[in-house]
Amino acid sequence: MISQDFESYKYDHLTHLQVGKIGEYWTKMWLTFAGLDIYSSEVDDRGIDFIIRTDNNKHIDIQVKTIREKTGYIFVTKDSWKDGLKENLYLALVLMQNHKMPVVYFIPSTVWLNPNELFKDKLYDKPGQKSKPEWGINISKKNMELLSKYDISKMVSK
Repeated sequence: MISQDFESYKYDHLTHLQVGKIGEYWTKMWLTFAGLDIYSSEVDDRGIDFIIRTDNNKHIDIQVKTIREKTGYIFVTKDSWKDGLKENLYLALVLMQNHKMPVVYFIPSTVWLNPNELFKDKLYDKPGQKSKPEWGINISKKNMELLSKYDISKMVSK
């Protein structure tokens, strides 16, 4: 039975794809409530899940990443954001914890121009390293204060 009380919600039985879709829909709902126009892409081959139109001349590209825990690591490969870091490219990070409402963070891609403990720029260019270069987020209890400034409720007002 589905309840409107998040105390009864658990996410650990869901597949990776289901968690990702919930993250996308949750982010779209948040932005729709903020009065923004949202346009979904039919094909996600450019690392973009949807687009927000801010006015007739501007848009923001959004990539959503969702994690089921309060800690962990997520990343975007550099080749998936082919055009690189830019002012109108954002990552929406959705944290889902059992018994709690999902939390959304709205992160401008330009944060990776100045990597730190939270935002990682991994090149994997040393001998023996085979992973593709990536921009990552190190989600930890220690980094939650750094992440909190990107809470979607703070970012949408900007």
